[in-house]
Amino acid sequence: MDLRILTEPQQGASYDTLLRVARAAEDLGFGGFFRSDHYMRGGDGDGLPGPTDCWTTLAGLARETKTIRLGSLVTPVTFRLPGPLAIQVAQVDQMSGGRIELGLGTGWDAAEHTAYGIPFPEKRFERLEEQLEIVKGLWTTPVGQTYSFKGEHYQLTDSPGLPKPAQHPHPPIIVGGRGPKRTPRLAATYASEYNSNFRPADQVGESYTRIRQACEAVGRDPGTLTLSVTLVVACGRTEAEIERRAEAIARITPPNQVIWRFTPERMLEKLGEYHAIGTRRVYLRTFDLQDLDQLELIASAVLPHAAIL
Repeated sequence: MDLRILTEPQQGASYDTLLRVARAAEDLGFGGFFRSDHYMRGGDGDGLPGPTDCWTTLAGLARETKTIRLGSLVTPVTFRLPGPLAIQVAQVDQMSGGRIELGLGTGWDAAEHTAYGIPFPEKRFERLEEQLEIVKGLWTTPVGQTYSFKGEHYQLTDSPGLPKPAQHPHPPIIVGGRGPKRTPRLAATYASEYNSNFRPADQVGESYTRIRQACEAVGRDPGTLTLSVTLVVACGRTEAEIERRAEAIARITPPNQVIWRFTPERMLEKLGEYHAIGTRRVYLRTFDLQDLDQLELIASAVLPHAAIL
């Protein structure tokens, strides 16, 4: 099982802080360092030092890390037009030597759009489908040929489809969500990975069943789609250490965030439950970016055993 770190910089983090955590995650052997794509803090607090742009950050990290996978979980379709997004991600993939992954979603926080003058249109799910088709189409158009698209929301005419990403045929695309029909269809059609977040294993398993059915409906082998889950974990050797971490996380998280409280042994048991339903990748949603000791504990006491699940 692949364990990755997912950060939420909108809750308060500078680029230097993110770089420090990304390098720690790389040195400790985690499979990836991902970040959200938001411009406003969720819940109480001032959000200082303010937002960092997702793809600007990933471009910097692409040059200042060496081996760890990098990506967004997830970029909203409302923030960027699909053509420029394809260029950005392809360029950052080149800058990283082929280590970039794109999580793409509809966008949901109306307040952050209003605060920064970003349109928040209706039919965002339809826009997501068109962006997925366009981005993938631009990346896979052979060099020397052109790409055109005529949709309800976006139109492209004779695009050269450049630049090309370093990865072939393109960087992995991640689709997530809990929708029972449209999300599984999009994941089966366009994605390399489906992510389900913040739910017990039995509920995640129900989502996976729908994903597998959607793959079969479009003639795709379900085994070619990586299944992942996102969890918020407070891990410690003792109950006191666990509670101290959980309280620190709760002060930073948005309201009603579920925090799993684990010793390393119990965390491995829980990972085993998710593995049994088909999960092959887990994103550890990390809010307290000053607590590198927790990452070191998970890396030493959990990561080696999770790798052989």
